[in-house]
Amino acid sequence: MMRPMKLAGSELVFGKGCLEYIKSVPAKKALIVIGGKSMERSGILQKVESYFSQAGAQTKVFSGVEPDPCFATVKRGAEMMKAFEPDMIVALGGGSVMDAAKTMWVYYEHPELNTLDEVLTAKPFPKLREKARFMCIPSTSGTASEVSRSVVISDDETGMKHGLGNMEMMPDIAVCDPEVTATMPPHITAETGMDALTHAVEALASKRANYLSDILAHAAVIGIVNNLPKAYQNGNDMDAREKMLNASMTAGLAFTNVSLGIVHSMAHTLGGYFHVAHGLADAILLPYIIEFNSADPTAKAVYDNMARDLGGGDLCEIIRNLNRKVGIPACVKEVVPDEAAYMAKVSEMAPVALADGCTKTNPIIPTVEQFVELFKKVYSA
Repeated sequence: MMRPMKLAGSELVFGKGCLEYIKSVPAKKALIVIGGKSMERSGILQKVESYFSQAGAQTKVFSGVEPDPCFATVKRGAEMMKAFEPDMIVALGGGSVMDAAKTMWVYYEHPELNTLDEVLTAKPFPKLREKARFMCIPSTSGTASEVSRSVVISDDETGMKHGLGNMEMMPDIAVCDPEVTATMPPHITAETGMDALTHAVEALASKRANYLSDILAHAAVIGIVNNLPKAYQNGNDMDAREKMLNASMTAGLAFTNVSLGIVHSMAHTLGGYFHVAHGLADAILLPYIIEFNSADPTAKAVYDNMARDLGGGDLCEIIRNLNRKVGIPACVKEVVPDEAAYMAKVSEMAPVALADGCTKTNPIIPTVEQFVELFKKVYSA
């Protein structure tokens, strides 16, 4: 039976200038979570604070969320929230900031929770919105965490990434203004854009794919393939930036309802073991996994139809060409050059990828042995 769909939270605004929507949002105290200094340097943080001030809200900033955020950062943010007592939590940044802020929200709402495992294994999932609502303002066109129920948090001790998804964590408000994404340098534009493309392609081939998710994912693929090279080559092309942000968001609406596949299972694992940036790992892996999944007739038909609508005959080649245009390496060896260290971990990585939550909706569920072969295959072109 099909699962019920949820398309974003209560308010989804997008397009040039939509950041000003903040002025209409009721709040008394807004805690804004950011990563480094880019939002401050660009003036976006100050603009967000000003809009909240005009709405009558006091603001406070938590900064320092790192890429692949760790649980210690989540706990620090939750402690600041407990002291400040916001009724609005705002994630201003990329996927890591949004994931960290969502998880901070859980611990703020539930101070009785202390460990990461308590949330990872919680049944039922802790209820939110007793203390605060949640807003996302994405600065990248990639993760779509602004319309997603999912987070990825790293274990402090092992560095391993843990994914968690529950509709409770769907942000209430998503504000998708392309001006916020204009700070992205070319390589981040490329990697986050390919993450978004992977979301769309994997949603199309998901075992849970349906009529509505297909419409969303199909539109996202076309938007990304046509606009990512433009945004990569000219970061000031605001039309391309807007189309990329909208396509990323649309891909997110699809995958958060029908899930993903083993590109993400393997990318999560590579990130945990070798600290490969998530979007970069997705981009490298995607064509290899399309080839693997094409052994399934239904998946092959999906890929062939998508390639035809893009004006080509082979989706793998279309994606490899796109990767070349935006400076993405052809294989894992180019980002993990120590072959001996990599191969020594393959047998350990395979069962981790198999256990990843994204694996179960892949068109083909690989065995551990097949995962071993895939990890070896993607290493060198």
